[in-house]
Amino acid sequence: MDRIVECVPNFSEGRDMAVIEAIAGAVRSVKGVKLLNVDPGADFNRTVFTFVGGPEEVLEAAFQAARVGISLIDMTKHRGEHARMGALDVCPFIPIKNVTFEECDALAVRFGERLWKEMGVPVYLYARSARRSDRTALPDIRKGEYEALPGKLMSPDFHPDIGEPVFVPRSGVTATGTREILIAFNVNLMKGDKTMASAISGRIRPSGTFKLDGKGEKVMGPDGKPVKVPGYLKAVQAGGMMYNENMAQVSMNLLDFRTTGLYDAYEACRKEAADLGGEVGGSEIVGLVPMEALVLAGKGYAAREGLGSGSDERALMRLALDRLGLDQLYRFEPDRKVIDLMVSDGRKLASMDLAGFLDELASSSPAPGGGSVAALSGALGAALVEMVCQLTSGKEQYRDSWDEIGEAEKRCRVLRHRLLELVDEDTVAFNDVMKAFKMPKGTDEEKGVRSAAIQKGYKRAIDTPLSTAHFCIDVLRAAIPVAQKGNRGSISDAGVGADMAMSGLKGALMNVNINLPSIKDQAYVSDMKARISDLSSKGSELHRTISEEVKRALEG
Repeated sequence: MDRIVECVPNFSEGRDMAVIEAIAGAVRSVKGVKLLNVDPGADFNRTVFTFVGGPEEVLEAAFQAARVGISLIDMTKHRGEHARMGALDVCPFIPIKNVTFEECDALAVRFGERLWKEMGVPVYLYARSARRSDRTALPDIRKGEYEALPGKLMSPDFHPDIGEPVFVPRSGVTATGTREILIAFNVNLMKGDKTMASAISGRIRPSGTFKLDGKGEKVMGPDGKPVKVPGYLKAVQAGGMMYNENMAQVSMNLLDFRTTGLYDAYEACRKEAADLGGEVGGSEIVGLVPMEALVLAGKGYAAREGLGSGSDERALMRLALDRLGLDQLYRFEPDRKVIDLMVSDGRKLASMDLAGFLDELASSSPAPGGGSVAALSGALGAALVEMVCQLTSGKEQYRDSWDEIGEAEKRCRVLRHRLLELVDEDTVAFNDVMKAFKMPKGTDEEKGVRSAAIQKGYKRAIDTPLSTAHFCIDVLRAAIPVAQKGNRGSISDAGVGADMAMSGLKGALMNVNINLPSIKDQAYVSDMKARISDLSSKGSELHRTISEEVKRALEG
């Protein structure tokens, strides 16, 4: 599976196994989705389901699960320790592989609209999908829980983002949105106790710890409140706990592993433990983890030990497993813990070696062709810009641009993977057109079905390179701050990356143009021509800006 979205719906039922299994069955019924975990809690009276798949498949599975769960759960009879406000309390969509937050946000909105339209459940958008600042955090929406809904829904301030402010006693309301994947990561202290683990947590987490005076008393600020010293890691929650009676842990939630990853968190704990006279051992990951998080950790250790970053993801993952000591408490089984490995994947063009791909491209087969090459060109451009970002971040002379360059790097990483996927999608789209032409045409009915399939095929053959064009535009946008503020020693690479993205854009638009004469819907054709013109103009303007920046830098 080249594109993976994770969905983690929380249903307000943790005791009735018949209901829980019915919801699980609804998820399993959707082809292309894999149910990874079902975690019921009797005291909470709540079950968390975790499943993954392609974006459209996950969206369908989420709705089918919601349909079954909402029909079987009666909130008027629900009691449990966990905060809740609906039969389906919350349903987040999380990008795991080659999917953007924007795409997941669109999934969440579509899910919410369908939930309201077909089930009559009002929906609130939270986390990165929030439309209001006071709805970013789930507890703010849940305040007062289910019991407060009749009164809250009467207030204009609590009108739902999707649907009408109606109280449906049986189902309540639901929150949905997109967020980062949360990695539960614990670092073991081989020498040290819970007090030390708590001290380390306070030193590294953003919320920090209280400032103490020479007597160990809290220092009070001018406002009469204790002064806090913030920690230096970002996007981390941390606290000290005991794993068992003999071992303490620094227990962390990594809220954005691309900002603060496994390597950063583990090494920060090692540093602080040593400073306090302690010593770290191994670590553990509670729940599931995306392969990218382990690969990034592997790259961190490879760079630190002079091993080279490499491109073998499996080798980097194994390096991370070893250096993080993930086997210390129990055997870490990648096939059961790494999301990417839990989903089967077939061989495609993008997985071929370079020589094999070129042989396939040079063959007499019309696909892969120009569309696939355009997507590959865009991916190469994204990779080059990403490389310049990595050669800029961490360099002291570019400190002022680290944040902006870091954002460009994240964006290019996603674009690189998405464009690489389009290498295959373009070929599949072309083959669909060919299949449609081979359909029977003996009767008028068969001719009608065949004609509709051909038109649908041509539109897909247009939509795919059109996506390539849009993503190439995004690569060019990401390249502008890199050309302006990136490592001057690699400025030519930023220029070549922009040239490749521009080439991908031009090639993609050619492939849109060549299919337009076959489309009978003239309104569609007219709209598409306007979009081509707009994309071409935007691309040329962006490319010209980058080229001028690169030229100035090269000429000194």
